[in-house]
Formats: sequence, structure tokens, C-alpha cells
Amino acid sequence: MGEVVFIGDIHRQWHHVVRGLAGLEQKPAVAVLLGDMECDRPLDEVAAPLLDAGIDVRWIWGNHDYDGGPQMWANLTDPALNPRTCGGALNARVVEIGGLRIAGLGGTFRRRVWEPPHPRRLHGRAELAADVATLGADWTEAQRAAMADALGAMAIWPEDYDTLVGLRADVLVTHEAPSSHPQGFAMIDGLARAMGARLLVHGHHHVGYRARAEDGLEVQGVGAGWAMGLDGRTWWPGEADRWLGAFPKPWRST
Repeated sequence: MGEVVFIGDIHRQWHHVVRGLAGLEQKPAVAVLLGDMECDRPLDEVAAPLLDAGIDVRWIWGNHDYDGGPQMWANLTDPALNPRTCGGALNARVVEIGGLRIAGLGGTFRRRVWEPPHPRRLHGRAELAADVATLGADWTEAQRAAMADALGAMAIWPEDYDTLVGLRADVLVTHEAPSSHPQGFAMIDGLARAMGARLLVHGHHHVGYRARAEDGLEVQGVGAGWAMGLDGRTWWPGEADRWLGAFPKPWRST
């Protein structure tokens, strides 16, 4: 199998992908979408520029993939709407791609579920109904249901994290950032280390960078709409990067 590219938060701006693909002499074999696609139509339709070029599409979700409610979520995750991409979901899985074991963790930390370094409030999605029932009397049943649906979709869930801890991978892809980003979480790079991964690739913060920890773990941040390779090479640019700031110790730029 050929090369793998990682595409950062698209936010419906698929023109970055279309333009990027048009400028390539040789297409990658696999594209991994790092969340926040915001599918206003089924993923099979919006990702057609990749699929029709013969590129295998894999994906995780981000914190904005439920912004449009249940229909936006179904546009991403419903197999009936997405026969071509439904098998590409990476959340809480390890898949062999091009001889590499690639794992995925979608979503971001949410205080009502788990926000490190604070302890976990909930473990699994099965606890949601009982938890939202404890919301105040000013919450309607419809609002409670909407809260449960949104958290079930967007949060990083301990049950998914714990599933991955017991698996082995070469590369971990996440939406949430590890501690190499000033707004990241050590629990993310801790997961990569627990799985034996040597590279962690993330989106969410709309900034591209390459960093290395003292133990050799490398992180590739990918900007919005950008496509980056395993080696940190830019396949095509997207929107202008946001400000990163200094790397937290002991991370350093590579």
C-alpha cells in the first residue's frame, strides 16, 4: 500500500482537499480525517474527491461533528448513508494500514464526562441517562436528551480510552491534543505511550507542528484543511495556522 496522509479539521471547507489533490502528481493511498468535518451531507458525498481518486478514507470525529444535531452526526456515522466510508471509522480501534497499526480516539475532553487532571465522572455511555436525570428542574426532558446525545457523540469516553490502552499501535490519531500543545493533555500522550506508539497525530487546534519528547515520542499537529504525511511532509496547505506559542517542557521542535 502507498502513503498515508492526515487531514486536519476541514469544517466543510472541502475546497482545500480538491485544490490539494489537483496539485499532486501521485495521490496517497489512504487519507485519515482528524475530525471536525461537520458533514452537512453524508461523508460519502463530501469526501467524494478523495474516494473517487481511489483514496481509502479513514476518520475520527471531533468536537464540532455534532454541532448540526442528530442529522449531522448521522451524516458522519450512519452506515446506511455511508456505505463507502462506514468501515473507515477508527475510534477505539486499531487498524493495519500500509503495514502500520493505526489507532484512533475521537472527540475532546468534556467536564461532565472526564476532564483531566480531574477524576473521571463517568465511565461509559450507558451511564448518561442516569446522569442527565440529575440536572436541575429547569432542564426539560428534551434538553436532557439533547445533552446526552451530544456528550455521547463528542466526548472522549473512558471506556474508549481503556479499550485502546489494552491494544498495541504504531501511530495514534486523536482530535484532542497531547501535552506538546500548550492547551493539550498529558493523558493523550500517555495513551500513545501505553500503546507503544511512536507517533501521535492530532487536529483540533488548527496548527501544524512537529515535536519530540525526551523518550522519542513524536507528535504531528495538523492545521485546518492541511494534509501531512507520516514524516511531517506537507502534501497540501489549508487555512493559515493559528498561533502555537512555546512548547511545554520537555517537548522540543523537530
